[in-house]
Amino acid sequence: MKRYIASILILGVSISASAAQQQRRTNSPQQPSRIFTINDLLMTRRVADPQLSPDGSTVAYTISDTNKSANKRNTQIYLVPLEGGEPRQLTSGASSSSPRWSPDGKKLAFVSARDGESQIWTIQLSSGEMEKVTSISTGTAGPVWSRDGRWFAFTSDVYPECSGDDCNSKREKNSSESKVKAKIADRLLFRHWNSWKDGKRSHVFVVSSAGGAARDMTPGDHDAPPFSLGGPDDYAFSPDSRELAFARNTDRVEALSTNGDIFVMPVAGGEARRITRDNPANDLSPQYSPDGLYLAYRAQSRPGFESDRWRLMLYDRKTGQTHPLANQPDSSVESFTFSPDGKKVYVTAADRGRQPIYEVSIAGGAWRKLVNESSNDDVSISANGKTIVFTRQSMAKPIDIYRANSDGSGATQLTRTNDANFSEFGLKPAEDVNWEGAAGAKAHGFLTKPPNFTPSKKWPLIVLIHGGPQGAWNDAWSYRWNPEVFASAGYVVFSPNPRGSTGYGQKFVDEISGDWAGKVFTDLTNGVAYVAALPFIDRDRIGAAGGSYGGYMVNWIEGHNEDPRFQFKALVSHAGIYDLASMYGATEELWFMEWEFKGTPWTNPEMYKLWSPHVYARNFRTPMLVVHGELDYRVPVGEGLQLFTALQRQGVESKLLYFPDEGHWVLKPQNSELWYDTVLSWFDSHLKAKAQP
Repeated sequence: MKRYIASILILGVSISASAAQQQRRTNSPQQPSRIFTINDLLMTRRVADPQLSPDGSTVAYTISDTNKSANKRNTQIYLVPLEGGEPRQLTSGASSSSPRWSPDGKKLAFVSARDGESQIWTIQLSSGEMEKVTSISTGTAGPVWSRDGRWFAFTSDVYPECSGDDCNSKREKNSSESKVKAKIADRLLFRHWNSWKDGKRSHVFVVSSAGGAARDMTPGDHDAPPFSLGGPDDYAFSPDSRELAFARNTDRVEALSTNGDIFVMPVAGGEARRITRDNPANDLSPQYSPDGLYLAYRAQSRPGFESDRWRLMLYDRKTGQTHPLANQPDSSVESFTFSPDGKKVYVTAADRGRQPIYEVSIAGGAWRKLVNESSNDDVSISANGKTIVFTRQSMAKPIDIYRANSDGSGATQLTRTNDANFSEFGLKPAEDVNWEGAAGAKAHGFLTKPPNFTPSKKWPLIVLIHGGPQGAWNDAWSYRWNPEVFASAGYVVFSPNPRGSTGYGQKFVDEISGDWAGKVFTDLTNGVAYVAALPFIDRDRIGAAGGSYGGYMVNWIEGHNEDPRFQFKALVSHAGIYDLASMYGATEELWFMEWEFKGTPWTNPEMYKLWSPHVYARNFRTPMLVVHGELDYRVPVGEGLQLFTALQRQGVESKLLYFPDEGHWVLKPQNSELWYDTVLSWFDSHLKAKAQP
C-alpha cells in the first residue's frame, strides 16, 4: 500500500514538472542558444580513469554514456595521444572499464561482463585481439598488473568458508534459485549502504596474466580491502613483483571499527605480515615507491572517526620504521603517486573548495602547489618525469583530461568530450562567497547564477546543503546535486561550506561533531542572510534542499525557521535524519553515530535529544518535499516516513517521493530525471508565484 500511494504522488508531480520545464524554455528573457535541462545533464558523457601508457605517448580512459530508455549506462575505453588529437574508441558492445596498461605497453587489461560475470580481459593494441584472463564465478574488479607483467591482482566478493571457485559457484546458484529469500544475521554490519552482506567477503586474488586458476591471497572472515569512500587502490605489487601489499580490517565488530591496517605478503604465498600494528585508526591505500625503498599509505590517527585527517605515511622497507611526510597541509590527502625516480610525490588535497595538485620531496620540505585551478585528481607521471596527466572539473564543466609540465606549467586540455554541447548552454562559473560564521570564523561557499542572469532583476534563491556532514561543495561537477541545473531553471544557487566542511583545516572539520546544529547552523544562517541581502536576491523567495546530513539540516530548519533576517518558503529533505535515536538503531556504521554524538542513545541520551529534529516537530510549518529510498541502509527509510507522517499530521503542505529501488543516492537515469523534475516543480510552485514579469 505504501508504494502504491507513493507512485500516485510521483506521477502527478512528473506531469506538472514537464510542463513547468517547457515553460522555463520559452518564457525566460535573454536565453542562451539552449537551456541546460535535466535531460542534458543525464546525457552528459562521463570521463574517468585516465591511464598513461608506459612510453608516455597515449592516455587510455573511459567514457560512460547514458541510455535513458534502457535506464542504464554503458562504459567504453578510449585512447587519446598525449600530444593531442582526436580520441578513438577502443572497445564496444558490453561495458568495459578499468583500463590498465601492461608494463611493456603492448596490451590493455580491462574488466567486462561481455560473456556473463565481470572478468579481466586483455586487448592487443596492435591487432585488437581480445583474450579472457579470468573465469571466476563471483566476478572480478580492480585489476592491477605486477611490474614484471606476469600477474594480476584483483578483488572478488566470495564466501569465506569456500576453499575454491566450485564451492562459491554452488553457493551462488543455490541462493539465486531458492524460493526462500529470508536473511539471517548473527553480528553487526550485516548490511551496508544499499546491499546485504549475505555472508560474503571481499578478498584480494592473484592470477597469472596468461590465465588459469586464481589464488585467494586474503582468505578468512574479513574484508580485504575494507570498504572506503574513495581514494587510491588498497592493494599493490612491489617493484620486483615478489610482494603484495593490501589493506584489511580484522577487528571483531566492524560496525564500530575504522581500523584498517596494511599487510604485506609474498606473491608466491605465505603468511601476511601487519606493518601498521601500532595505529588503532585507518591505514589504507598502500603504494610502493618505484625504487622499492618505501611503502607509502594514507593514515588517520583517531579510531572511530571516519572523517579524521588523512596523512601520507612512509614505511621504510629496510628499517621497518614509519614516519609521516613532513609539512603536510592541514587537509586530507585524497590521492598520491610517486615520481618515476621515487624522490618526489604528487598529491591532491582539498583547499577551500578546490583541489590542487601538490609536489613534495620524500626527504621533506615545503609542499608546492603545481596546479590550483578548479578540482584536479587522477594524477599520473610520464616515465621520463617531464609530464603529468590529470583530470579537471568545475561546477560549470564536467571532467576532462589534461596534461601539464611536471612543474605545473603549460596545462593543456587533452579531451573535449562535452565542449560542443556545453558551449550552447552559457553556464556561468561558480563565484566565491565569503562571510563571517559563528565565533568570527571565516566561512566560504559558492554562488551559481542563471545563464541569463541580469543584476537588475530580483531572483529566487535556492540554498543547497551538503551531506557528510564532513564533506564540502567543491568547484567540481555533480550529477546528483548539480547547481547548474537549478540555476538554468531560473534560480541563483548558494552552496555554503559551514562547520564540518573539508578543505578548511581539520579544526573546522572537527567543530561539527557533538554540535550538529550549533555553530554550523549559525554559519549557514549567516551565509544565507549575507546572500539574501545582495541586491539581486528576492529575500521573500528562498528555498533550501539537502541530502543525508544536508537532509538532517533541512529537517532542523523545519523546526527552527524563525530567523528575523529571512525565512525559507520551501524545503526539500532527501535521506534526512529525523530521529537520532531511531537512526542509531537502524543504521549500519555505528562508529559514525557514536563518534558524532559521543556515545549511544542510552549512554548519552541528552545529546541525542538535544540535536534531534523530531523534538521540534510541533514547530513544523514550512512546505516540505520528503525524498527517500527503500534501499538506504545508511539513513534507513523509516526516517523519511516518520518525517512525512509528522508533517501530514500537523497539516503542513508536504509530499513524499519514495524510490523502492534506490538507496542513499538516486542513481538510475530515469529515477534521477524524476528526482530533478519533482524537486524543481516543488520549488517552482512555492518560489516563483511572485516572480517578476
